[in-house]
Amino acid sequence: MDLLIILTYVGICVAIFKVFKIPLNKWSVPTAILGGIALLGALLLLMNYNHAYGKYGREVFVSIPIVPNVAGEVVAVDVKANSFVKQGEVLFRLDPLPFELELKRARAKLTEIGQDTRGQQERWKASRAKVKLVRAKRDRAKNVYERFAADPDAFSKVDVENRKQAALSAQAALEVAEAEEMSARQELIGKVEGEDPEVAMVNAELMLQEYRLEQSVVRAPVDGLVTQVLLRPGFRAVPLPLKPAMIFIPSDRRRFAASFWQNSLLRIKPGYEAEVVLDAVPGHVFKGTVSQVLPAMSEGEVQADGKLLSADIFNQSGKSVAIIDLEENLDDYHLPMGVQGQAALYSEHMHHVAMVRRVLLRMMAWLKYLFPIK
Repeated sequence: MDLLIILTYVGICVAIFKVFKIPLNKWSVPTAILGGIALLGALLLLMNYNHAYGKYGREVFVSIPIVPNVAGEVVAVDVKANSFVKQGEVLFRLDPLPFELELKRARAKLTEIGQDTRGQQERWKASRAKVKLVRAKRDRAKNVYERFAADPDAFSKVDVENRKQAALSAQAALEVAEAEEMSARQELIGKVEGEDPEVAMVNAELMLQEYRLEQSVVRAPVDGLVTQVLLRPGFRAVPLPLKPAMIFIPSDRRRFAASFWQNSLLRIKPGYEAEVVLDAVPGHVFKGTVSQVLPAMSEGEVQADGKLLSADIFNQSGKSVAIIDLEENLDDYHLPMGVQGQAALYSEHMHHVAMVRRVLLRMMAWLKYLFPIK
């Protein structure tokens, strides 16, 4: 862009010399050169600092790696490449047979536990009936003993002692029956969060197998599309993040990002006006607004990885990245995602100098009809 300014000035000087027939001598030529250096130098300094120019920019978008939550053999690929799909539509299917068999096994286990539970209920009922029977016998033995003990003259000491032992034996039998009833009751009503422990475990297994069977059908996470569909029936899909089966592109609002020198950071703020030119759309200037300036640069990133840091990381020249929201929708131009271009940001300082930046950006947009330049 600086070259365009210099060439424009040279063209103006040549035109002035030709139109006004100014002779080329030791006074006119140095004056034009020195004047150009002073004028263009001041103009470039003011323009480059107050109205930043991003020489390298590109549309950025987020992609979602599609990784199935279960492993299995692909039996069908329902999605078509580069076709828009809505959230929840089927992308591909895994063989459901292994998951269906596991689900049947869990259901059979639950049925078996249900039968065991009914048996426990019957045993508890029987133990309760036994307690009632033994309690009645204890009460009868106790009443007989109390009657014998109340009139010792009418009964012999041997008879009283026998009735006493019978009452104590009946009481012991009652305690044994109550313990058995309590054991049967605890076995039946033992709960984890209101549910029998074994039933809770099998229900959890049943829910897990239902989830796995459901996950054998992989669906679109959001609205968007899948490009470059290479998956085919017979492939084995595994739940490994490093080996996605597809790459899904959400249908978000398309945005543009550009890098800027750090000396312009004080003149780059969210809300500032921006203009973008794309190599793919010559002659057109897209208007937009700075939505954010990324708060970190990768050149300063360090991590604890067991290695000493090298001083070479300080030799890297980093640039700040600004995200620009465009007023126009790039989908209207049928452009592939990731197109490149350049951007200019206009601050509130030295606003009259911004006109030069606007003119130069439009000149660059027209030159893209010939070849893309930076």
